[in-house]
Amino acid sequence: MLADAIRAEGYRFARNRTAVFWSVLFVPIVALILGVVVSFAAKGNEARLAEVTTELGMISAPLDLGAALVSNAASLAGGPVLLFVLIGAATLFAGDYRWETWRLIRARNRRSNLILGKLAALIVLAFAAMAALLIFSMIGEPIRAAIFEREVTFSLSGEQIGAFFGLFGLGWLRVVQFAMIALLAAVATRSLLAALFIPMALGAAQALGAPMLMGMGVMPDSWTLQLLLPGQAFDRLGEMILGGEGAARIPVALQVKAWISLIGWTVLPLLAALAIFERQDLSKE
Repeated sequence: MLADAIRAEGYRFARNRTAVFWSVLFVPIVALILGVVVSFAAKGNEARLAEVTTELGMISAPLDLGAALVSNAASLAGGPVLLFVLIGAATLFAGDYRWETWRLIRARNRRSNLILGKLAALIVLAFAAMAALLIFSMIGEPIRAAIFEREVTFSLSGEQIGAFFGLFGLGWLRVVQFAMIALLAAVATRSLLAALFIPMALGAAQALGAPMLMGMGVMPDSWTLQLLLPGQAFDRLGEMILGGEGAARIPVALQVKAWISLIGWTVLPLLAALAIFERQDLSKE
C-alpha cells in the first residue's frame, strides 16, 4: 500500500540524522550566524559605510516583521536550499541502489508505490527545510534590529498574507521540481553521485544559459526560454505573486508559459522515473 511506503520512507529518512542535518538545518544555522556577523561588522563600520553608501539609513529605519516575513518567504527556494535539499533527495532516491536494498523491499509493495513513497518523503523534507530557514530568518530579524537599535513593529495585511502563502507554495514547488531531476538521475543511472551532480550541473547550465539565450535574441517571454529554464519561470511567477509594478509588467500569456514550464519540469521527470523503474531489473544492483 502507498501509505505503508510513505511511512517506511519517512521513518528511514528520519533515522538518517546526517542527511537530516545537512538537508534541513545546515543552511538556516549558517544563514543566521552569517547574518549576525555581517550586522555586527556593519555596525562597527557604520561611520565609514555612511560615507560610501546612502542605504545605511534604511538599516536604522523601523523593522516591520510582517514585511520581513513576506520578504523572507520570497527567498526560501534559493540556491543554498536547492543544493542542500539535494543531499537528502539523493539519499532518498539512490540510497537503495547504493546499499543494494531494493531486492529486499520490492516484494513488499508495488514499484510505483515505492517511488511515490520516496516522493512523499521528499515533499515533507522540502517543507521542513523551507520552514526551518524561515524560522531561523525570522529569529535573526529582531537580533539584527537590536544590533542597529531599530524599532520593531508588526503589521500584516490580507494582501501580504496571500503573498506569503503564495510565495511559500511556489518555493515549495520549485524545490520539489529540482529534486525530481535527482529522482530521474538516480533511477536512470543507479548512482548516488549522479543523483547529486546531474541536477547541480543542469542547474548551473540553466543559470548560465539565460543570459546567453537572451544575448542570442531569444525573448524573455518566449516559449523557448520559459520551457528550457524553469528557474526563469519561477522568478516570473514570484514577481507575479509579490504584485506591484513587477507583476503589472508580466502578461497573462507569460504567466501561463511559466506555470507550464515549472509543472512540466516537475511531472515529466517523475513520470520518466516511474516508467524506467517499472521495467528495471532490480536483481542486479
